Amino acid sequence: MKDIATWNEGDWIAAIGAILLFAVLAIGGVIATRKSEEFVGHPRGLFVLFYAEMWERFSYYGMRALLILYLTKFWLFNDGSANLIYGAYTSLVYITPVLGGYLADRYLGQRKAVLFGGIVLAVGHLFMAYEGIHGATDPLVKQADPAINVFWLALALIIVGSGFLKANISVIVGQLYKMTDSRRDSAYTIFYMGVNTGAALGTILVGYLGETIGWSWGFGLAGIGMVLGLLIFVAGKPALKGRGEPPKPLAKKGELTLYGIGIGSVAVIWFLIQYVSVIQSLLVVSGIAMLGYTLYEAFKLPKEPRERIFAILFLIALNPIFWGLFEQAGGSLSLYTDKFVDRGGVPTSLFQSINPIYIVLFGPIFAALWQYLGRKGIEPSAPAKFGLALIQVGLGFLVFVWGAGSGDPAAMTSVLFVFLIYALHTTGELCLSPVGLSAMTRLSPLHLGSFIMGAWFYMTAVGNFVAGKIGEATGGESGVMDKQVTLGIYSTIGWTTIGVAVVVLALSPLVKRWMHLNTLEDRGMDRDLAGQSELGLEAQEAGFHPERKPH
Repeated sequence: MKDIATWNEGDWIAAIGAILLFAVLAIGGVIATRKSEEFVGHPRGLFVLFYAEMWERFSYYGMRALLILYLTKFWLFNDGSANLIYGAYTSLVYITPVLGGYLADRYLGQRKAVLFGGIVLAVGHLFMAYEGIHGATDPLVKQADPAINVFWLALALIIVGSGFLKANISVIVGQLYKMTDSRRDSAYTIFYMGVNTGAALGTILVGYLGETIGWSWGFGLAGIGMVLGLLIFVAGKPALKGRGEPPKPLAKKGELTLYGIGIGSVAVIWFLIQYVSVIQSLLVVSGIAMLGYTLYEAFKLPKEPRERIFAILFLIALNPIFWGLFEQAGGSLSLYTDKFVDRGGVPTSLFQSINPIYIVLFGPIFAALWQYLGRKGIEPSAPAKFGLALIQVGLGFLVFVWGAGSGDPAAMTSVLFVFLIYALHTTGELCLSPVGLSAMTRLSPLHLGSFIMGAWFYMTAVGNFVAGKIGEATGGESGVMDKQVTLGIYSTIGWTTIGVAVVVLALSPLVKRWMHLNTLEDRGMDRDLAGQSELGLEAQEAGFHPERKPH
């Protein structure tokens, strides 16, 4: 334990994070000891899910904050390769919930899917705490260590576990309330706070331990967090009142078969995460196939629903652009912060807590802003909001480049501009992510709803892979990040994105006409895709949940 007189900024931030974590846990203890079935007007089950998801986000974001640094500083991958691996990892995290959500809705039920996913995640996070040989300085020697296969296995387990858990736990939240229950929106606000509380505290505490004491300490804490979330979920089963169970009784053999599919997919992901070029090829081929099928279905529809499909395709096509830039946060921007920012004693990974903190602060403001503009009749359309999102993410890079000034690596960038780029990217996220999910559910025909939602998240996965490719370019020919090269890339993508945003804003009136909002039918929540209203609680949440067939 360091003498408090010698604490630096990072130590104080971690201490405040620990105090806040204990405060959150104390509130949880109060809720758990109450005999009432409700707390602050909501069922106890909501708070079971709140704390389970909080710990899952704690572990996931804590590990994510360390990943790029672990790849470069422990496994000695060069900066370019590390960015590509990071992009491949995050893209797969988006794709697997499509399968996990489908299996949960059709066969397994959300509760068992979350339980299985939580176990797989916990094992994956704990495997991350296993380190190979220390002291090797030659990357070839380091990466020849057989222990690196444990690292690949850990990533594969986390990816598959996320597939079964991420979207399904939020679906159970919706099942606690009737569709007409006025508490639904406030319930998701509370749950959303759990998501971002876990993300912020996990980034701070896991990142602090990993960078200041040892990688295994940080990853170990992430694993402990996941185990705690799992225990809370299991112990809180009675409070769920039977929600999230299978749509029909499931034979033991069938259930074990589904778990076998999950375990088998770990081996597939273990292979893919090591051979990134294969992921790229699969994304391209699958993307072309999805576009072809969407157009095929669109041209079978009457004029108005067909044009709504065109509007959907327009919005979906912007997804990889936005997320490709936004996700530099955990990749190249984190490495830049580590190398070229005057951090004042704050560990690099802690800066990734800025985004979830901003979301908590800005989220209610944006929700109120859209409502206010809507009442005035001047709320921007969905495509216009997408254009605004792209302007903000592009402007964030330009402000950062301006603040960085010289390309001289000895001239450190002020930490102020790290806060500014995160602020602009977060406000951009709030203009795009929830708006896009809402547009997908409103505009898609009922018989294509699940497919369209899957396509939305698929293109988000593409965006994450694009982020890895952009990050790889910041490594230049040598693979080692160069400040001048990185700032040049940031400037290029900033101006290019603003140019794209201007085109989007110019086309937004046409796309808005394609949406035919004045003739949209009120399909009613009982006919919407099961689970749609529960999606989009945070940018990293994926999966879609097709409407259940009667049995």
